[in-house]
Amino acid sequence: MYTKKVFKARDMAKWTRYETFLFFIIITVVVAIYYFFDLEWLKIPWTPLALIGTAVAFVIGFQNNSAYGRIWEARKIWGGIVNTSRTFGMFVQDMVSNEHTEIELSKEELQHEVKTLTYRHIAWMTALRHAMRAPKPWETVTQEKTNREWTNVISPPERTSTVEKDMEPYLSEQDIEYVMSKNNKQTALLYLQSHHLRSLKEKGIVWEFSFLEIENVLQELFTLQGKSERIKNFPYPRHFATLNHYFMWIFVLLLPFALAPQFAEIGQEISETQPIFGDLFIWLSIPFYIMVAWVFHTMERIGRTGENPFEGSANDVPISTIARGIEIDLRQNLGESEEEIPAQFPVIYDTQM
Repeated sequence: MYTKKVFKARDMAKWTRYETFLFFIIITVVVAIYYFFDLEWLKIPWTPLALIGTAVAFVIGFQNNSAYGRIWEARKIWGGIVNTSRTFGMFVQDMVSNEHTEIELSKEELQHEVKTLTYRHIAWMTALRHAMRAPKPWETVTQEKTNREWTNVISPPERTSTVEKDMEPYLSEQDIEYVMSKNNKQTALLYLQSHHLRSLKEKGIVWEFSFLEIENVLQELFTLQGKSERIKNFPYPRHFATLNHYFMWIFVLLLPFALAPQFAEIGQEISETQPIFGDLFIWLSIPFYIMVAWVFHTMERIGRTGENPFEGSANDVPISTIARGIEIDLRQNLGESEEEIPAQFPVIYDTQM
């Protein structure tokens, strides 16, 4: 447990090392100006700066709460996809039968229909996760250098493959051709599911009441898909995110001009009893400034990285892992062997994809 905590603290320090070094340069320059050039007049009163800091803290808190709300909603949506997918798999296996058919199908033919519906559902999850990982203009997390470094180590599988390639094992050539001709591929797959079920109903392979039950499941999948697409396609309002970023930097850049004079005044008082320590006391403002600036900047950055829960960063919803987990469950319940079922995506540095 201790080793894990130290490792994560080290990762956080590495993640923000460029900004921390910049804070060190800023405060060192300001302190050097005060110390060597004796510019005591160049200072900002604490009252207006405290008001700015308070406002920035409130806005950062609002941003982080909103970002976490988007992440949590996305996780609940994909939790719903997990449960609805299991229900769909159960319904298909139990409701596709010869009970109401005029011409009975063989066991192999029934199993083929079940497998086709199940595999098409896996293809739907594949298309949905690819759509959720597609880059948007407002998704800028990977533009930062340290985030790109992390992405080079841990990258979602959707970035190294195509949706067509990933869907091929689950669909017929005709279905692939139909789906790839549509912009919204996941919607096209649910349409195919409904058409297939109607065909089975007309043949008596699916009872009319069972058909309605499975259609309700498809309706729920449409609802969950729409909720997921809503989060993906509607960004966190940019006027909140952008202004918050600017306000944070205004506060961070102004803070040295209030902090350094304050430490200089304290040093003058100390100089009456300890001249050397009092003369150098202003330099202690450097670590204090770095700590304050680091906290404000890191909290603001955490909020920015959580705005888009499907972007593919380390703290996003692991939709690839969730989708693969559902696939494993469905295919195991089809009676497939472990050799036939793909393995779960690996967990790298305690991070799911």
